[in-house]
Amino acid sequence: MAQPTAEKLPAYAAPAPGGLDDHTSASDTKGDLTQIDSAEVQDFVYVPDTEEERKLVRKIDIRLIPMLWVMYILNYLDRSNIGNAKVGGMEQDLQLDSTKYSVVLLIFFIGYLLFEVPSNMILARSRPSLFLPALMFTWGGLSIAPVGIHNFGGMVAFRFILGLIEAGFFPGVMLLLSCWYKPRELSKRIALFYTAALLSGAFGGLLAGGIISSLNGRSGIAGWRWLFLIEGLMTVFVAVVAVFVLPDYPATTKWLTPRERQLATMRLQAPESQGEEEPHMGHWKAFLASISDLKTWVFVIIYNLINMVGTIQYFYPTLMQSLGYTGKMAQYMTVPIYTVTLVVSVICGFIADRTHNKGPITMFGCALACVSFIITVAVPNDHAKYAFICFGAAGIWTAVPCCLSWAVTMFDGREKRGVSIALINGLGNLASVYGSWFWPSDTAPKYIMGFALCSGFAGFVFFVTWFAYWRYGDKGVQRKS
Repeated sequence: MAQPTAEKLPAYAAPAPGGLDDHTSASDTKGDLTQIDSAEVQDFVYVPDTEEERKLVRKIDIRLIPMLWVMYILNYLDRSNIGNAKVGGMEQDLQLDSTKYSVVLLIFFIGYLLFEVPSNMILARSRPSLFLPALMFTWGGLSIAPVGIHNFGGMVAFRFILGLIEAGFFPGVMLLLSCWYKPRELSKRIALFYTAALLSGAFGGLLAGGIISSLNGRSGIAGWRWLFLIEGLMTVFVAVVAVFVLPDYPATTKWLTPRERQLATMRLQAPESQGEEEPHMGHWKAFLASISDLKTWVFVIIYNLINMVGTIQYFYPTLMQSLGYTGKMAQYMTVPIYTVTLVVSVICGFIADRTHNKGPITMFGCALACVSFIITVAVPNDHAKYAFICFGAAGIWTAVPCCLSWAVTMFDGREKRGVSIALINGLGNLASVYGSWFWPSDTAPKYIMGFALCSGFAGFVFFVTWFAYWRYGDKGVQRKS
């Protein structure tokens, strides 16, 4: 990249008409990828919530959200198809007992944790339009590997490497969204983005049931191996498409006009969008700033506890078997769970943005999960158990996007925000390492231990979230005021 000159201003520090602030210098812009020409900024006065801005946001939505949404569907399919493969014959073929299966689950998140922060540090200084598709292409190709895996050790190695590669995708998307949208615009968009995970769960159950039953034994390949093969090839194809669709940052995106680039950049510098000047940091300085900020660790605890409860998702097919469903029906009965979850989480995401109450909506989701899982254990009727599993899942996946959209608005500076998001997501997902032990097969069919632990942790995170909201508030509200 050419050495920047004084003719350029960093997008995160573009001044009001009149030129450079006293504290801004050309050296401050070194290596930054979100620069705009100073000539473009002159005489531009930002007025919020105009028709021009709304038109721009719609244009950004159309270009950015659908592509990320499709990418996340496949990201989640490639990660969570292990549960469908388990009940589709993998458990028998690889001789996995409940302990070995839990190891296969948890090893993914160890790899995920190790590479998450370095990956987001790289993304903060690189082009998202290349970096994210490159990750996707790599994990898609790797996802085909189970076709040739015939033992427990091979599956453990596969899942560990898959975790390393996938680690950068989700926090990278959160960082990218935070560079395009105001805090008060994020909740509903992250909720919509997160519906990809929910639809992939529903679609994944249908797809897995169809592939495993119809292709089992075809060309001498077991049905569950076909599942990994087909979904891996789908991922590789979409990764290639994403290179030509994904944007980078507002000031460097060619499909925006010069005036749209001005507006896209300056609207994020308005008082309602930015509480403090965003400092330009190196990797090490950003890392130190993040780990020394108490907010980082409070959100790590919240997200960790939510994800601990969320490990139930990997056992949906198993829980369906405990309710009497077998074969394809155990796969298909996971679909309504994700459908209910999708509707509730999207509605709550829109409410969170409209009311600027991400914290209270997160608390609502935790309370819903806590109460629902208690009732699941208490009622004897299997249909009632199924209904409250649906409600409990809706509570979890309402809390997740609201918590994330809340967290990404609480850190100033792209480098620090990138590190903080990666730490929150990486250490938060560490919960899946020990959460995967909540559902041992010897507690079937009631799985009282799993439901009790999920209820307890959901209740606990309710109070931690209340503390965070009381202590830090919602930055979208602070900025608006």
